[in-house]
Amino acid sequence: MKRGTMQRLGAVCFALLTVMAGVTGCGSNENATEDSSKKVVLNEVAHSIFYAPMYVAIEEGYFEEAGIELSLVTGFGADKTMTAVLTGEADIGFMGSESTIYTYAGGTEDYVVNFAQLTQRAGNFLVSREPIEDFTWDMLKGREVLGGRAGGMPEMVFEYILTKNGIDPKTDVRIDQSIDFGSTAAAFSGGQGDFTVEFEPHATSLERNGEGYVVASLGEDSGYVPYTSFSARKSYLEKNADTVQAFTDALQKGMDYVQNHTPEEIAKVISPQFPETELETLTVIVKRYYDQDTWKEDLIFREEAFMLLQNILEDSGVLETRVPYSDLVTVEFAQKATE
Repeated sequence: MKRGTMQRLGAVCFALLTVMAGVTGCGSNENATEDSSKKVVLNEVAHSIFYAPMYVAIEEGYFEEAGIELSLVTGFGADKTMTAVLTGEADIGFMGSESTIYTYAGGTEDYVVNFAQLTQRAGNFLVSREPIEDFTWDMLKGREVLGGRAGGMPEMVFEYILTKNGIDPKTDVRIDQSIDFGSTAAAFSGGQGDFTVEFEPHATSLERNGEGYVVASLGEDSGYVPYTSFSARKSYLEKNADTVQAFTDALQKGMDYVQNHTPEEIAKVISPQFPETELETLTVIVKRYYDQDTWKEDLIFREEAFMLLQNILEDSGVLETRVPYSDLVTVEFAQKATE
């Protein structure tokens, strides 16, 4: 099947592909076999309460029980996380699955395959300068919104919601995409924009400081979207199937925990991961994600979810030709983890 090309990625979306396609890395398990120790370097796109089940698995010792010696690294952006996976600096990447579509479409031979989906809703919120009791999306017409980078899931889901509500993202709203990831809340506090799209804890922090008000949840208004997943190079999955299975088994235990415990209990467990956040604030944020059904019950990345993702990419103008689900997703590890 002919691989797709991207129309609107630009420098901000994987300019690295032209130089990365032939790179071979030197990661901890680059030449590992099934008999090697189960050391895993995991690069996460951001360190966020949004990813609570993963941190539950860490704090409850599920990875250790599975024989995984886990090293967690934060990439601070999907492009950086993908680079780490492609070069072998990381064994597994945790990011938006659109990144794997970009690398495949760009011609990478040892492309990156999704094997476990964690979140099923967007994790960001629309914050206004003033409280709005009955917010509707058409209130954004003619206003300036601090958005995300082109080609990234936060921005594409935001534009997807606008389009669903009859709003043209290009002409009806002024979306500022010039601000670095993680810096939009500070820019908003400094007076930029009428609205901002924020992940936690920034959304709650803006509220608590009296600098903004959450008026909408992108997760609720977009519906179920395959927002983040775990992925690894095809060669890594083939050479380290036992390690990947053990890793997935541990993750599933984290998923089970959040399904069967209260937001208060979840917040307490993951609190060591967020020492700078008070437990009360942490609980508020966890509850916000918990109530909107953010986390899947299992890790299986189903075909209909992948097709929806490609719909969003096409609508955003970043994908010209679709890529095959059978190449970019494997469900064997996630299915075994539920047995």
